[in-house]
Amino acid sequence: MLNIRNLHAAYGKVDVLHGISLEVPKGKLVTLIGSNGAGKTTTMRAISGMVKPRGGSVTLDGIDITGLDAHRIARAGLAHSPEGRRVFATMSVTDNLLLGAFPRFTRARPKGDIGGDLERALELFPRLKERRAQLAGTLSGGEQQMLAMARAVMMNPEVVLLDEPSMGLAPILVDEVFRIIARLKAEGVTMLLVEQFAQAALHVADYGYVLENGRIAVHGPAESLKTDPKVVAAYLGGGQAH
Repeated sequence: MLNIRNLHAAYGKVDVLHGISLEVPKGKLVTLIGSNGAGKTTTMRAISGMVKPRGGSVTLDGIDITGLDAHRIARAGLAHSPEGRRVFATMSVTDNLLLGAFPRFTRARPKGDIGGDLERALELFPRLKERRAQLAGTLSGGEQQMLAMARAVMMNPEVVLLDEPSMGLAPILVDEVFRIIARLKAEGVTMLLVEQFAQAALHVADYGYVLENGRIAVHGPAESLKTDPKVVAAYLGGGQAH
């Protein structure tokens, strides 16, 4: 479904990714874990077109999307819920969600039942349903994170990129976010998850990759990574990637 091969990326003259390869099969949840500065967010940005790769390839459902503009990659079926949420603060919750479906209104993506999907998204995120008419900028941090995730799902994408969905959230909201991720997985949504809470990420994922200094250090089924001595020592001591 999503295949990354020998991906290189940089900010200016600073190389960040040094030829990483990973794949996200259809209907699976794959997680990318690693310490701060390892290159996780850069990976997501290089996949979604926010950063132009210096080398390598990104293919989505067999289509080469390497280096395309972000809006063209979105139309191809890749939705990115970015680090830091980035909701449209002066628009209502409902309007934010409908903006997520914009490629479907323009027929750049299959239209389907947008109204039905809006109701489904609000059922999936009950906090948003209570606040559907509220301005997004007045939501709490946790609610804005849920809105960013729901907005990504509203595109009815082939793959969803979730970048640090638990960042800055209280523990009770982290639990709720991961319950929602598990439900999306159960519904067959294909996801690549970058996450600071390595233990929680591996608990919900099918497969995991560990990124160290812009290179994949180890990868394997999530269950095996949870007991890998190197991974346990570096990332699972406190249930969190430091």
